Amino acid sequence: MSVYDIAGLKVKIVNEKGRTKKQAIPYLAQNQDENQHIDITINVDERRVLAAMKEHPELVQDDWEYMITGSDFYTALLNFNGILLHSSCVVVDNKAYAFSADSGTGKSTHTQLWLKHFGDRAYMLNDDKPAIRLIDGKVYACGTPWSGKYDYSTPAVVELAGICFLERSKDNWIKKADTSKAVFNIFSQTLRHLSAEGMDNLFNVLEELFSKTSLYELGCNISDDAVLTAYNAMNNNQ
Repeated sequence: MSVYDIAGLKVKIVNEKGRTKKQAIPYLAQNQDENQHIDITINVDERRVLAAMKEHPELVQDDWEYMITGSDFYTALLNFNGILLHSSCVVVDNKAYAFSADSGTGKSTHTQLWLKHFGDRAYMLNDDKPAIRLIDGKVYACGTPWSGKYDYSTPAVVELAGICFLERSKDNWIKKADTSKAVFNIFSQTLRHLSAEGMDNLFNVLEELFSKTSLYELGCNISDDAVLTAYNAMNNNQ
């Protein structure tokens, strides 16, 4: 059992091991006092893991422990004005840019182009499941240990410049997202199997998130021009 600093919260994970423990190492809190205030406690019952393995035997126990701890964290995060956003989130000059789309669309390919273009000015915050939180009236993107199979993440909380819904295109273009479409896009890329209270929390967070965050649609190819098209619009809130 250890205490971690994740998304600006104190998180205690009980009996963490394997992939979960390995990917959480950068998030270990300096203060491991068991009597300190804890915001979120994650304790995955082995019966839940075994039941999941029985239903989906193609995944091993370590994979299921990792996914269930992540699901528990993001469910609890709703109580702290935060959501999971399935996206690749890159930081440039201390501003975070999140690119969301269905798996296989090219999110990570696009953000890798950002890392190459901006060099030392850029780093990956989370390549799969960053947390998005409202803190003191501002929107932040946060690194978490649940960061995909390649584990590209940084334990940081960075103000969010915008969320961009990405699609493949021969030409590069960007525009402000239609609100109704953005609702569907975000809802399809976050937790959905929630209790009635959890759904209420989710919609409350999304309502405030939409009022404070710039949302975009991006069509792009694999080129440096795609990076500049996205960056120039999002950085200048165009």
